[in-house]
Amino acid sequence: MLEMGRRLWTILLLVQTLCLTSVDAYPDGKVTESCGSMMPIHGHAPNTSHSPYTLAVNVTKFSSGDYIQVTLSGTTYFEGFLLEARNASNPDSDAVGSFILTNPKTTQLLKCGHTAGSAVSHTSDARQTKIVVIWNAPQNSPDAVEFLVTVVAHFKTFWVKIPGPVVSQSGVTPIPPKPTTPSTTIMTSTPSVLPKPFSSVGCGQQKSCLLDPVGCDPEKDPSCFFLSFAPKGQTVVFELSGPSDGYIAFALSHDTWMGDDDMYLCVRDDGLVDVSAAYVEGRSYPKEASENVLTDVAWRLADGVIQCRFRRQVLVPQDPTRFSLDAPYYLFMAYGEAEYGEVHRHVRQPLISSQQSVINGPAEILNGSRSPLLMKFHSILMLIAWMLAGSTGTFLASYFKPDWPERTLFGQRIWFQVHRGLMILTVLLTCVAFTLPFIYRGGWSKRAGAHPYLGCTVLTLALLQPIMATLRPPPDSSRRWVFNWLHWGVGTVAEIMAVAAMFLGTGQQSVLLPHSWRLGVLAGFLAWVVLLRVLLGLHKKGYIKTRFCDFVSKASDTDDQQRILADDSEVSTWDAWFKIVALLAFVIGNSGFLISFIYTISGL
Repeated sequence: MLEMGRRLWTILLLVQTLCLTSVDAYPDGKVTESCGSMMPIHGHAPNTSHSPYTLAVNVTKFSSGDYIQVTLSGTTYFEGFLLEARNASNPDSDAVGSFILTNPKTTQLLKCGHTAGSAVSHTSDARQTKIVVIWNAPQNSPDAVEFLVTVVAHFKTFWVKIPGPVVSQSGVTPIPPKPTTPSTTIMTSTPSVLPKPFSSVGCGQQKSCLLDPVGCDPEKDPSCFFLSFAPKGQTVVFELSGPSDGYIAFALSHDTWMGDDDMYLCVRDDGLVDVSAAYVEGRSYPKEASENVLTDVAWRLADGVIQCRFRRQVLVPQDPTRFSLDAPYYLFMAYGEAEYGEVHRHVRQPLISSQQSVINGPAEILNGSRSPLLMKFHSILMLIAWMLAGSTGTFLASYFKPDWPERTLFGQRIWFQVHRGLMILTVLLTCVAFTLPFIYRGGWSKRAGAHPYLGCTVLTLALLQPIMATLRPPPDSSRRWVFNWLHWGVGTVAEIMAVAAMFLGTGQQSVLLPHSWRLGVLAGFLAWVVLLRVLLGLHKKGYIKTRFCDFVSKASDTDDQQRILADDSEVSTWDAWFKIVALLAFVIGNSGFLISFIYTISGL
């Protein structure tokens, strides 16, 4: 009897354990076990009353490869869901097509059947009232597709296979629509969701672009602020993107100050993005336009980045606050962390400011605005200082000290006077060029990256050199070696940082040179300088001279009288000419690179 009782308890415990393990909740949304039936494994029966949740799509017709926006919303919150698209003629078949997420923080893709991303579910049991995803129609799509969703309001309260809208392929007779219920809605006039991020591909060819940081790509860099516009007949298509928790915006302005501007805002609103036009009168907060002047509105919200696209007529006569797009304006980009309704109180200083004509074509906008004259002079003076004057001065000091020992210029050795003159010119040009950006911007540039910091360092080191030279000890002093090493070290670091500043400076928005071109020219300049320095360095160590002497000696082995060609005087003459040719090549080559930069900058 006791043994039978033990067996009975064992059976009861086993049954209880099996029951407990078969009732699984998936707060993380990994519900692939329910792909076929779409039934939650909660151990409770589904609700059969009318669902408070609605499925909506933005089109009724589609073709293979199209993107369709699907929205799940409700009058009350839900904690979980499973969304699929199926053959409308056979709702029990496998899921078809694939989805694209607009908010990976709250939604995730599942593989139901043989297709990755063919279903969407929640990522946690956090309460939601709306989710938006994009469905991509496959190449072998059935004639009609129906969207089905299972929604879990709470563990015991859920609805299974809520029927959604049916969309049909273009040219196919649609399936007779089901009676409209609170769970099925077709919406065709609302903004669509962008299937993927914007890209900087085509900037300067198909569209005009402003980028911050310079050269960034919004498709790859979530920290990239991006504005593009492309004329399309009598309309202009705008694309705006940037990282923000609240809003991003841009404005057209007649001057460099925000106020009395034509503004366009993309505002985050509870998982959606509200796109609108506004006007800033004086220094007041923006006022939204009374009429909707934007068409083909689309948006995307992912990874903390807000993106929106819209189309606007070049001329909007019914709204005098909308600027004509066939005139030049200053462009401002701004962002803020405000919630919708508070955005007007949080407009910040613009991230980018440049003057453009919106419909004049992409070639005008590729390099930002027409570069300000002060910034052109800044760039040209710095390039003259460090590509030609400074580099030639240090080149002379490194390899020409022993030359022309009997000749002087104003009482000093020739190499020294030329070196000193070139370096003084370098310091003067650097000082003048350094002040120009401060005059142009009225202060420190906060969004120029490392370039201004490198510039300050270069100026400091350049000013330190003549101070050290003035205080240097006599040539026969025991401390002279300290000065020699410091003078060489400071000069070398200054020259290296100047080259780095050139790489960054030629990519600044105010003087934005074509990316691949400027990198190629600067890389060529750097390789040319290194090549000549290596050649003269080898010559200074005697390697090139030794090879020359060996060659002459071997060529005259049969005639001892001809060995005189390899004596010290002949070799010294050859050495002198070799160094002079190298110096001329250095100056001419550097001048060529410099002229190419000056010519290109003058045309910006």
